[in-house]
Amino acid sequence: MKHIITSIIGLFIVLSVYSQNITIDTLKSNSSYEKAYHSAIGVKMYPSAVTYKQFIRTNKAVEAIGYISLDGFRATVLNEKYAPIEGNENLSWYTGYGGHLGIWSERYKINHPDHPAGIAVGVDGILGLDYKVKNVPLNISVDWQPSFNFVGLTYFESGWAGIGVRYTF
Repeated sequence: MKHIITSIIGLFIVLSVYSQNITIDTLKSNSSYEKAYHSAIGVKMYPSAVTYKQFIRTNKAVEAIGYISLDGFRATVLNEKYAPIEGNENLSWYTGYGGHLGIWSERYKINHPDHPAGIAVGVDGILGLDYKVKNVPLNISVDWQPSFNFVGLTYFESGWAGIGVRYTF
C-alpha cells in the first residue's frame, strides 16, 4: 500500500511540474491563448458538492469545493494549473494540489465504521479535463481527486472523482 501511495504522490508531482512547463511554453508561443471564462459556480457530482472556481491568471485558478451531508461536511481548496489542448480552444487539462477540512458526526462513524467521527484534515491532488461550452455560459469538467488524511484517522483515499457542471461568468 505504501508503494501505491508513493507512486501516486510522485505522479502528481511530475504532472504538476510538467503542466507548469507546458503552460508557460504554450503562453509564450501562443499569446492569444485565453481561458474561455473567468469565474464559475455550480455542482460537482460524486460526491455531491457545491463548487466555485476563480481564475487568478490565464492558466491558474483557485477552486473551493463544499460537500455537506447529514453526517457532516468537508471543505476543499485547490490551486489548479491549466494547459490548453491543441485543436480545441475551449478544452484544457489541469492538475493541482490543495487541502481539505472535514467535520464528521457520530452518524458518519456508524455509516463508515473504518473512519472515526470528528475532525479530518489532509492534502488533495487533482487531475482533470475542463470544457467551456461555446456560446453558452456553461462549463463541464471531469476530474480525479485523491487525498491523504493526516489528522483524524490517517488514510489514503484514492478518489473523489467527479463531474462538475458550472455556470460561468
